[in-house]
Amino acid sequence: MSAFNSLARYSPYALGALRIVTALIFIAHGTQKLFGFPAPPASGLPAMFTLFWFGAILEAFGGLAILLGVFTRPVAFVLAGEMAYAYWMFHAPRSMYPLLNGGDAAILYCFIFLYLVCAGAGAFSIDNRKSS
Repeated sequence: MSAFNSLARYSPYALGALRIVTALIFIAHGTQKLFGFPAPPASGLPAMFTLFWFGAILEAFGGLAILLGVFTRPVAFVLAGEMAYAYWMFHAPRSMYPLLNGGDAAILYCFIFLYLVCAGAGAFSIDNRKSS
């Protein structure tokens, strides 16, 4: 038995930590666009009901749902789609290389959210709380 095999029992906790950290960073993208916090975006705050405004709503409130671990699978599915759309519409046309087009975060978010669709919320989530 490998020493690493014994770490499998911590998988739900690692998954929960990944979900929480991802959500906290993702929420900041939404609050930046919606409220100018922690700093306003260089392009300014998006006008209401524009594509960027709806993206900010998804990032802030979808991120909050992911943070709490509530409706994790369907919310993560929507957010993965948002990140795929963001990459192909706004990043990929700039360059073929994610490092050059600024889309590396969008790709990572997309695949983390796809993983959450498959794996669920993990530990520390409302989805997985035990009812008494």
